Amino acid sequence: MTAEQLQWQTFAVLALAFAGSVVLGHVLHRTHFCALGAVSDWFLMGNTHRARQWALAIAVAALGFGALMLLGGISPLNTIYNTQRLPWLSLLMGGAMFGVGMVLASGCASKSLVRLGAGNLKQLVVLMAMGMAALATVRGLPAVWRVQSLDRIDMAWMVGPFASQWLAHFSAWSLPVAGAVASLLAALCLSLWALSDSSFCNRKNLLSGLGVGLVAVLFWWTSGVLAWVPEHPETLESVFLTTASGRMESMSFVGPVGFWLDAFLYFSDGTKRVSFGMAMLPGVVLGAAFSAWRAGTFRWEGFTQTNDLVRHLSGGLLMGVGGVMALGCTFGQGLSGLSTLNLGSLLATAGIVLGAMLTLKWQMAHE
Repeated sequence: MTAEQLQWQTFAVLALAFAGSVVLGHVLHRTHFCALGAVSDWFLMGNTHRARQWALAIAVAALGFGALMLLGGISPLNTIYNTQRLPWLSLLMGGAMFGVGMVLASGCASKSLVRLGAGNLKQLVVLMAMGMAALATVRGLPAVWRVQSLDRIDMAWMVGPFASQWLAHFSAWSLPVAGAVASLLAALCLSLWALSDSSFCNRKNLLSGLGVGLVAVLFWWTSGVLAWVPEHPETLESVFLTTASGRMESMSFVGPVGFWLDAFLYFSDGTKRVSFGMAMLPGVVLGAAFSAWRAGTFRWEGFTQTNDLVRHLSGGLLMGVGGVMALGCTFGQGLSGLSTLNLGSLLATAGIVLGAMLTLKWQMAHE
């Protein structure tokens, strides 16, 4: 592979990440897909429609990931979720902090991007606070505390971090076959629950679950197949182009917000490059803006009360710290991670849901 071919391949990966995110932003705005909405609707009103959207999206993403394992040659071992040990305390605490933060900020990272696209400038403040906190938790003083304390509280995997590894271990199947079977079973259970309510089966809900899930699959294919170079012309090693981690990635938003802030401040040092995750952010904002413009709902909004500003700032900071500790947000762990059937993602997602529910309960008690 020549340097020019490598450059064009890199451009194709970033362009597809951006284009897919435009579609994602449009779908998220149009269908009101929201993890916080899923938790609050179910917890406060007993309405499970948005929870079923989430479940259907996970089912589609998991089924697609399993198919790519069997047919496309990808492996969960090459993803960012393949950890040597289980940092269970960081996952639970980080998830809970993120859950608390998204309630205070009126939405998770993806919802903030969507609302910003629709003209809500409150979310710009949330995203700036989240990006700063995420960057500090990766490289600053909070990072030292995280690495030297919470991250050291872990446990060894008996078999591995993925359900496919466990199934392969006990069945003697190959990892691709075990992954396809496990994904099929998980997708079947989730989709059966999601579609068991006849009132859920309308165009908006189906578009939400199917659309978000298919975009997740597209990103797995893009980062795992299109972006894979068996032998880099400079290092002679295999590499996944453009990903910040050097491994396969799908949708996640907390880290990329921090990377954009870092690039904005230090781009002139010549080391900054647009990563796969970074290419998604402007796409989501533009897709949501286009959807809001078509629907006639684009409106500029801002803060009118100081306590509202404090609440959103606090939420952004908690999401930034928690998202890094939990190794992902509601999309990074609650969709992308779960689509690989990663057991650590279950812990992080449980922490997010628990944190959100406790905060919603606290808000109800103090209103």
